[in-house]
Amino acid sequence: MNLETHTESLLKLQTAGCKLVELITGEKLSDASLAPLCVGGVLPYQASLYLFTSLDPDAVHLTPTLHTLVITYCTRKHTYTHTHLVLRASSKQPAAEPHEEHLNLIRNDFHINIFHQPPGFSSQLQMFLCPLLTNQVWEGRWRVIPHDVLPDWLKDNDFLLHGHRPPMPSFRACFKSIFRIHTETGNIWTHLLGCLFFLCLGLMYMFRPNMSFVAPVQEKVVIGMFFLGAILCLSFSWLFHTVYCHSEGVSRVFSKLDYSGIAFLIMGSFVPWLYYSFYCSPQPCFIYLIVVCTLGLAAITVSQCDFFATPQYRGVRAGVFVGLGLSGVVPTLHFVISEGLIKATTIGQMGWLLLMATLYITGACLYAARIPERFFPGKCDIWFHSHQLFHILVVAGAFVHFHGVSNLQEFRYTAGAGCAEDGTL
Repeated sequence: MNLETHTESLLKLQTAGCKLVELITGEKLSDASLAPLCVGGVLPYQASLYLFTSLDPDAVHLTPTLHTLVITYCTRKHTYTHTHLVLRASSKQPAAEPHEEHLNLIRNDFHINIFHQPPGFSSQLQMFLCPLLTNQVWEGRWRVIPHDVLPDWLKDNDFLLHGHRPPMPSFRACFKSIFRIHTETGNIWTHLLGCLFFLCLGLMYMFRPNMSFVAPVQEKVVIGMFFLGAILCLSFSWLFHTVYCHSEGVSRVFSKLDYSGIAFLIMGSFVPWLYYSFYCSPQPCFIYLIVVCTLGLAAITVSQCDFFATPQYRGVRAGVFVGLGLSGVVPTLHFVISEGLIKATTIGQMGWLLLMATLYITGACLYAARIPERFFPGKCDIWFHSHQLFHILVVAGAFVHFHGVSNLQEFRYTAGAGCAEDGTL
């Protein structure tokens, strides 16, 4: 059995943090053989990694079909040539080891043992070395991997062929990956920077002097609802794209937060627009707010179902949130009919509202159709794939909406608290 036959299995083991030195036979590996497996790296205590292509399963109590990686290492003072750290792909229920002296740990999907203790190799040293070694392996020098070797729960877009993060063993490793280049880099930074932008903008707006408002408390609350929705949406989004590679359970939890954040943004966007557009008609404003919030809570409820996050429901997800946004068509038509098209366009900022809707819907359509990577598989793996474009358009749409709401607030400040006798602006 040669190295090439094990390449796919080794990639699945995600051990790129180690430096593959030689086969157990002593055969030196060429650079070409090393290239698909590792990117180099330094383990604590001058550790070296070896590949067993065949091993007597009875010797280490492993299933014969499993591949075994063995690290022999030394401390600064002593060399332990018979002390091995064995990493193997584990099942959901790892087989119990018969030796009580073995140190068994679970790191994600890997079963880790230290055995063959040399004289003087204390349990305290085991407890110190094992986490140190495994953390270095996993967090020090991980490498991106192709789509076809990802676990099923990480497979979302099969048009992105390369550059995916492997499953990460810790949240620290996930957050450190923010500064690496991979398929999620753009998704993370577009909404992380967008979140910081709206956080700063919101704080500046909330600290504006009260004399800039007709009703300072009410207006700051309704505009604050928009900022809260935007910040929650963008925060949940970049956090999800940062940590969803941690484990299947973490991915499931944060995907639900991510989808809930979209609903919060849509609901928060409606609040100031309805408040200012129906400033002189509080009853329909209240009714529309109740309807929008009810639909938003329904969307959040649906998004808590596990099936909602699966790739098969990509179009359904886009449809749910586009539908929630399009619920604003009814109050928009109401506003246009009551105020007139010219007044709705000039005073009511209808142009900015339509631009916002166009940006959101375009982003959702690109996301659902997976454009442009559908037409250029493997060419948009890192930059300008559909999800990244969707993120950019969401931030742009939120800013456009804020600009329109700011203009509505300025009009209300100029017009004062009074309304026309017919209840129009």
